[in-house]
Amino acid sequence: MVNEKGFCHLVGAGPGNPGLLTLLGKECLSKAQVVVYDHLCSAELLHFAPKSAEYIYAGKKAGRKVLSQEAINQLLIEKAKSGLHVVRLKGGDPFLFGRGGEEAEALATAGIAFGIVPGVSSAIAGPAYAGIPVTHRSYGAYLTIFTGHEDLNKSSPKLDYAALTHAGGTKVMLMGMARLGTIIKELLIHGMHRSTPVALIRWATTGCQQTLCGPLEEISQKAKEIGFTAPAVAVFGEVVRLREKLNWFESRPLFGKRIAVTRSTLQASTLLRALSNLGADAFELPTIRIEPPQDERAFLQLVADTHKYDWLIFTSPNGVDTFFQAFFGIYKDVREIGGVRIAAIGPATAERIRSYYLQVDLMPTQYVAEAVVRAFQEKMSVENLRILLARSGNARPFLRKELTRLGAIVDEAIAYRTVPESDECVGMRRFCEEGADIVTFTSSSTVENFVTLQLSPPENFQTASIGPITSRTLTRLGFSVDIEAIQHTIPGLVKAICQYYAAP
Repeated sequence: MVNEKGFCHLVGAGPGNPGLLTLLGKECLSKAQVVVYDHLCSAELLHFAPKSAEYIYAGKKAGRKVLSQEAINQLLIEKAKSGLHVVRLKGGDPFLFGRGGEEAEALATAGIAFGIVPGVSSAIAGPAYAGIPVTHRSYGAYLTIFTGHEDLNKSSPKLDYAALTHAGGTKVMLMGMARLGTIIKELLIHGMHRSTPVALIRWATTGCQQTLCGPLEEISQKAKEIGFTAPAVAVFGEVVRLREKLNWFESRPLFGKRIAVTRSTLQASTLLRALSNLGADAFELPTIRIEPPQDERAFLQLVADTHKYDWLIFTSPNGVDTFFQAFFGIYKDVREIGGVRIAAIGPATAERIRSYYLQVDLMPTQYVAEAVVRAFQEKMSVENLRILLARSGNARPFLRKELTRLGAIVDEAIAYRTVPESDECVGMRRFCEEGADIVTFTSSSTVENFVTLQLSPPENFQTASIGPITSRTLTRLGFSVDIEAIQHTIPGLVKAICQYYAAP
């Protein structure tokens, strides 16, 4: 819906790790109708915006521009003038060498209302993730941040290298890799000591972060020899010596491991965040998409009749959410669910049920359908009990068949279905270009649809399965199972991956 008056937020996306987006930035994205985003913005951040939003890529990579700065300014003005809420998502902080000042000026000149949401800059976060504090009481009280990529049209574009050299303290350079050799030569000429410690931090705060250290007189050649290129932050000063002691991120158990997550986009965030927090270069490779059931009317009728059943069984968090969205579309009070008792497969499902202020009466210690049947048998006879099974349309028929065989009267409420993800995404392109160390599979449908996509990575990968049912599907479709979670949950899968890499 078009607003009567448009607005533009210039939002700092942070340095690369999506977890470093501010809460206000996330809130702005959630209300966006147009998102204009840069090359260095994490693709995960776009999920915070509504699906109905218009997404416009305006990135610059290695000097190549999709849109000129003037075109970007005009685009923001035109979209806001049409009454839309525009979010200009910019890497790092909009006002720190991000040309946000120019965009804000253009908006102000055009009479467009705008707001600024500061972001975490790689000038601070990059060194921090490399174990380098940019200030420290023992190493000086100055911090200088400068750009190595100047506007050559300025009347005096040349950096004041003498002032930089004699300022003392720490110097942090952004966007200077292309001119690193020239800049270092000037610093040496103007008196910076050749043994000054320097750190170059590439793809800072992400699982593919790389850090290269060396003395000032050698660092440019070292970078050239190994092909160390942009995007990178450079830190000059004695604080670099602290990295040896404070290198916390690059010592994480999964640091540098490229891991593809095949869950649907809506489900992937929990696993992505857990892997990323352990240092992994985790990315979405969605092979499935969650869709409504084919017969929504039948599903809604069963939801409305829940109070008539003795037991309600949930097999996944998706089923819980879909069920209660339908339930509260019919009823306004959770007590309308009646005296039905509730069973859940897995702690994540149980936790989601409790989020609706309901208790779980039965949860087996193993998180598979077979264990649910055993748990019922140990607790009671199910003969003549009315059981409503809220599940995916793709789930195995085992639970219904076994409970029916034991005498229960079972109805299936097909809450949702998983379908192959047909939309191409950044993760698919990345997987085909770069491959992955591990591909995670959290259900049989993720495996089956992975095969359907016919993706061709450049090299072999290891598989990580959430449990035996998924593992059987992997084996049936010709994959080896390299990792299988003992506890069939997302935390269990993450633990199994860590143990795999920790093994001698």
